[in-house]
Amino acid sequence: MALIDTTQMRQGTFVEIGGDPHVIVSYQHVKPGKGGAFVRMRLKSLTSGAVLDKTIKSGETLPAAEIEKRQMQYLYDSGDAVVMMDQQSFDQVEIPRASIENADLMAENCLVEVLLHAGRPIAVELPTFVELEVAETDPPERGGKLKSAVLSSGATVQVPSFIARGEKLRIDTRERKYVERA
Repeated sequence: MALIDTTQMRQGTFVEIGGDPHVIVSYQHVKPGKGGAFVRMRLKSLTSGAVLDKTIKSGETLPAAEIEKRQMQYLYDSGDAVVMMDQQSFDQVEIPRASIENADLMAENCLVEVLLHAGRPIAVELPTFVELEVAETDPPERGGKLKSAVLSSGATVQVPSFIARGEKLRIDTRERKYVERA
């Protein structure tokens, strides 16, 4: 297993702690006036979602998590899970819907990045922007107010008051916000 030195660690780096894969959420290199330098990190577990604060001395190493990214296509819902198809091998995998952040923003046939650890899916990264149709909203009005809209995928987002039912919108999946008309 490869080891990662503190000089190679950055936000978004995958490390393994106690056999559990983690991603570095924040990273701060501290050089106090007295004593040796150290690194303060906030890590998020990719399996449980738990957040861990860790401090290590500068120059120490952590084992690198062997994470494989695969592009998969969202096919359909199967109970409390979603069925994804690998774009290279065409294998189908079921992933629990609860483990996918912003799963309600996925439209059918949407391409996503699935993170695999030891051959099993542990996380799903949605594309930065998705285009979805407005399924239900109040009639359009003039003015700069916001109103609630239900999208074709079932997600609810705030949109400007001039948006009407049936319009296609571009939504930012990181912030769950309306960006523009598509």
